[in-house]
Amino acid sequence: MITFLAVLIRILSNSMSNVFQKQLTQEAIKPYVINFLTYLGLSLFCLPLAIGRDFSFGIDVWQNAILGGLCGALGNNYLIKALEEGELSVLGPINAYKSVVAMIIGIFLLKEIPSLTGLLAVALIIWGSYYVFDAAGENFSFSLLKKTAIRYRIYALVFTAIEAVFIKNVVLHSDVEIAFYFWCWFGAAFSFLNVIKHREKLPHFSVNTLSKLAALIGCVGVMQYSTNFVFNRINVSYALALFQLSAVLSVILGWKYFSEHNIRKKLTGSIIMVIGAIILIILK
Repeated sequence: MITFLAVLIRILSNSMSNVFQKQLTQEAIKPYVINFLTYLGLSLFCLPLAIGRDFSFGIDVWQNAILGGLCGALGNNYLIKALEEGELSVLGPINAYKSVVAMIIGIFLLKEIPSLTGLLAVALIIWGSYYVFDAAGENFSFSLLKKTAIRYRIYALVFTAIEAVFIKNVVLHSDVEIAFYFWCWFGAAFSFLNVIKHREKLPHFSVNTLSKLAALIGCVGVMQYSTNFVFNRINVSYALALFQLSAVLSVILGWKYFSEHNIRKKLTGSIIMVIGAIILIILK
């Protein structure tokens, strides 16, 4: 019951964080600035909590923590860039393709040949995405990859899928809290390098913008901590399958907060995609 509650909290906080990220980009704040400030706020929050904790871990933990921080910073940055240009009700369901990416990687690197059930699941994901893209006025084809928002969302799902493996390893060899601290600190370090790369100065924030940023930091913190908690209790594949349910909520929030259209068709497509993703991940 506790694990189910953590999954529910993760789904809600993840979807709401996407809402605040998109709202902040609409205020002309650069995605990499939003990404860095999110990690920075969480890192400062973690500092007093980490006092007295033992960080004398082996090299494997540090390697996984660093790589997880790098993939997390890249994935979140691309996600915010995608939200800056695309619709939440379209970009949310695309996350179901994470399971397809994992299957393709398994074919070439692990020589894992998908079963007929796996192929059926992929067909469901593609069928569902047809509804989503058609509702957005896009033709379902490879030309969709020319859309910057779609490409960024795919980059984001690839990096976050890889990140999940590293986080799981850190959780297994330390604990949920330590993994959370590492995620915040290394994410802040790598996202700061991205800010330096673009030589971007931090903008002046209004009270309204600061409140949205604070809400974003809170949502991302709750999302990541609950993610680590779930990873510590169940298999990563099962966890990622359950997390796909946020795609349905993203469609609803896109309509609620950004007046996005054709929600019924997008909702139908996202539900079909979620079913396909869950089948593909659990029966892998």
